[in-house]
Amino acid sequence: MLLPIIRQRAQEVRGLLKIRYPLEHGIVTDWDDMEKIWQWVYEVELKTLSEEHPVLLTEPPLNPRTNRETAAQILFEQFNIPALYTSIQAVLSLYASGRTTGIVLDSGDGVSHAVPVFEGFAMPNSIRRIDIAGRDVTEHLQLLLRKSGYVFHTSAEKEIVRMIKEKTSYVAFDPKREEKEWSTLSKADSKTQDSSTNACFQIGAERFRAPEILFDPEIVGLEYPGVHQIVVDAINRTDMDLRKALFGNIVLSGGSTLCKGFGDRLLHEVQRLAFKDMKIKIFAPPERKYSTWIGGSILAGLSTFRKVSSSFLRLLLLWI
Repeated sequence: MLLPIIRQRAQEVRGLLKIRYPLEHGIVTDWDDMEKIWQWVYEVELKTLSEEHPVLLTEPPLNPRTNRETAAQILFEQFNIPALYTSIQAVLSLYASGRTTGIVLDSGDGVSHAVPVFEGFAMPNSIRRIDIAGRDVTEHLQLLLRKSGYVFHTSAEKEIVRMIKEKTSYVAFDPKREEKEWSTLSKADSKTQDSSTNACFQIGAERFRAPEILFDPEIVGLEYPGVHQIVVDAINRTDMDLRKALFGNIVLSGGSTLCKGFGDRLLHEVQRLAFKDMKIKIFAPPERKYSTWIGGSILAGLSTFRKVSSSFLRLLLLWI
């Protein structure tokens, strides 16, 4: 029987493997692989019994209900967990920042979403989501590098592109001006990147062209608004009385927001779209890659957590 190789070990021997992701744009597409990952977490990482601990499960907003129901079914039936609580990622990210009111722009691997939160509760009718995020940036960078003569075919080589993205990419404050500046530079001025394979790559304007799709998804043929537009649109869908507080508390979350220059560009674009003289503040916690987990640990540590968690019997009654 072939055992799955997960996380760090998979990275170490990725050249010998076909790497699979059980998640696509925030939705589980391979439940068998997802179950293996959960089993590995309990047995290898945590070294604990699943029957002894309630579970807090996070997910992006506007996910299909079937995704949540299948996850609950597996956790209760296969892992025998005592209780389950599901939460929107953005709400937990806001908790991690020490706020209960604000708007969270969360951009991770598969989904970017803007979620207005008032007094700890998400406002579902105002949520905006686009299925474009970090993995799409990686794939676009892969395409750009291919045009420059670097070919990456396998899933293992795609991981190399992801690492190049994380180390070299940045968001341009003014893309048009940036294009002009790069057009005057010689190839020797490009940034050289050494990967774990000891290969060298000259990365030029691809560094900012790849993450630009977060602000202009039409570059890759997707009819989505940019991340700045979903923030403003989400705020404009709330009551007038709340908008000042939301514009003054824009909180970034997720690994894709760590890209250099992301916050400055977002502030510039939101100021351009917002009401004149509106005071806008963007908070970018340094640990925002893990904000959802941090907020979840705060919530799960409360004495009331077990009371709000659902048992299998309660969920079964709800499904019926």
